[in-house]
Amino acid sequence: MATARRRFVILHGWQNDKPEGHWERLLAERLTERGHEVCYPQLSDPYHPVLAQWLREIESAIDPDPGIEQVVIAHSLACAAWIHLAERGSDRLPVDRLVFVAPPSPKLLSETPELRGFHFPDGAHLAVPRTSVVPPRLVCSDNDPYCDPSADFLYGDAFDVDAPPGCGHFDLDARYGSWDSMLAWCEDSSHRITAR
Repeated sequence: MATARRRFVILHGWQNDKPEGHWERLLAERLTERGHEVCYPQLSDPYHPVLAQWLREIESAIDPDPGIEQVVIAHSLACAAWIHLAERGSDRLPVDRLVFVAPPSPKLLSETPELRGFHFPDGAHLAVPRTSVVPPRLVCSDNDPYCDPSADFLYGDAFDVDAPPGCGHFDLDARYGSWDSMLAWCEDSSHRITAR
């Protein structure tokens, strides 16, 4: 049975056009089947993203209704966008719960032409905890090709960390389809998020 008035916002990353079989799409389907409200927007031009546009779309996806438990699941480049949103501030924040999955490194953002607009200064991630009522969660791995050094090293001081080894970027290349522990965390935040 679904928890009353719980809403999930699932935010994808770079080059993600919500493909069949991706864990985000499957998670949206399973949460919807369980009676939850789900917002899973296709962010503009995921291959050549523009930060200002993504920030507008992310803000519009958040429903600040105090009667709704708002849970945000951000993957990859959406995490970088959220860091900018945290620094800038928004009257739609804080949300009730937040999880970052596989955020990219600032080095990758600065060295990838399509992503330079998402680059943020050192320490900017420290603004993220004020965007969530409870401490935000970080899920990362030791072999993410988009984050070197690993995200727990770069960002762990601002998050409650789950770091299952060998999971890459938690994407289709890493065979991330159905992800039971993420679904379990969505419905009960006491669950740790482990490998699929």
